[in-house]
Amino acid sequence: MALNIVLVEPEIPQNTGNVARTCALTGARLHLVGPMGFKIDDRKLKRAGLDYWYLLDITYYDSLDDFFSKNKCENDNFFYFTTKGRHIYSDVKYPDNAYLFFGKETKGLPEQLLYENPDTCVRMPMLNNERARSLNLSNTVAIATYEVLRQWGFPDLLCEGQLHELKWDE
Repeated sequence: MALNIVLVEPEIPQNTGNVARTCALTGARLHLVGPMGFKIDDRKLKRAGLDYWYLLDITYYDSLDDFFSKNKCENDNFFYFTTKGRHIYSDVKYPDNAYLFFGKETKGLPEQLLYENPDTCVRMPMLNNERARSLNLSNTVAIATYEVLRQWGFPDLLCEGQLHELKWDE
């Protein structure tokens, strides 16, 4: 099963680093769509996730047009995470090769893109609070990623750990 995380014009390097770490540890592919608000060698990005960069399956794009020209999947594989969505993220059944899109921290995804895809715009339930716009981007990506993987039965993921000094079965 393939899962794709698409960050559209990310602005905060720490968020992108945290998302990269989530992708590296879950096997999700990371797609970074520019322009980005930082350089990939940014010190803050390194601290958050660059140690995991070598574990990533990552692709860079200049723009959304560039992304869509290179990824011609069926639209029912594309899911747009937005506070404006009318469907709850956990009510959706995610297919193999799903693409989860997340917009920039200050504005989200382009409204025209959302308008053209109302059936695949999903949201995280939150309180109605005008002063708190949304969850943090990297938290949202982690929640969404693990919901998809939960639905798929956590394929290829280690689902049991061991203690370092003691053994569970002693």
